[in-house]
Amino acid sequence: MSTPTYTKTGTKATTPAKLNPAIFGISEINHQLLHQTYDAYLANGRNNLANTKTRGEVRGGGKKPWRQKGTGRARVGSRRTPIWRGGGIIFGPTGSENYSKKVNIKAKRSALRHALSAANQDNEIHIIEELSIKNIKTSEINNLLNKIDIKGYTLIVTDNLNKELVLSSRNLANVKIIQAKYLNVARLLDADSILITKPALQIIDQWLTPVTTKKDVRNG
Repeated sequence: MSTPTYTKTGTKATTPAKLNPAIFGISEINHQLLHQTYDAYLANGRNNLANTKTRGEVRGGGKKPWRQKGTGRARVGSRRTPIWRGGGIIFGPTGSENYSKKVNIKAKRSALRHALSAANQDNEIHIIEELSIKNIKTSEINNLLNKIDIKGYTLIVTDNLNKELVLSSRNLANVKIIQAKYLNVARLLDADSILITKPALQIIDQWLTPVTTKKDVRNG
């Protein structure tokens, strides 16, 4: 399995890069696994900031609003009652809730393989031999992406992050750079195009290639 490959200048390379079928060639995509992993990623990155006050924490309510009997109104003992406006909140968030979801490593790696295969089926995978930016200029990386004809939200996967590349791309709202070892399903599914460097492709191949265990068959 091969895909068109580009040089560092954006021109097509003579020899296309080979993609591992076990990572990029899965035919039947497990959408349920992708949804589960994507949902867990968002849940684990959620900031638990919501916090409401109970009737014991709101201000006021020291005096009984009116006497118990003889007014014709319903009896009430405090302005902090939850049924009154400005009163306490029943069963509201306290800031101590745990929204995290756990996905085991085997499922995460399998989800990454399915996400990369789905992107490859949609022709979203692009390989570049080298991605080196000499000058800190947004125009350099923008011109490179235009030359390769990459449009939409673009995910650039590299083996390491260098200063020139990060600073040149941070003003591009539709470009996100990530190291291969931090690749996740959410970034892959959100991207319209995925540009992977050859060194990063080797890291992905070593990391996500399924380990096949063979049984020891003995005669006798």
